[in-house]
Amino acid sequence: MIKVVFIQPDGRRDEVQAPAGDSLMDAAVDNGVAGIIGQCGGGCTCCTCHCWVEAEWASKLGLPHPDELDLLEYAEGREDNSRLACQIRLNEDLDGLVVTIPSE
Repeated sequence: MIKVVFIQPDGRRDEVQAPAGDSLMDAAVDNGVAGIIGQCGGGCTCCTCHCWVEAEWASKLGLPHPDELDLLEYAEGREDNSRLACQIRLNEDLDGLVVTIPSE
């Protein structure tokens, strides 16, 4: 199991466990984490799983696919560390991953 910490806009930390191979979005949705909706079901066609990845983890994720980058143009509060949780596959290298959920 991979540990993931979701930081809510109010600073609350939701720590969850998810199987390796699941997407970050699935980890959030399956554990009832507020703020990650996953409306498109992980098809990279919406921004309802937008999150900010903590800097120390960004290099472990690899570069986003061009389709993800295109979609992130429409994300509220987009930052350099913005990612779509549906496009992040959990693996042992990401055990302890910390992401922040935007308020919108």
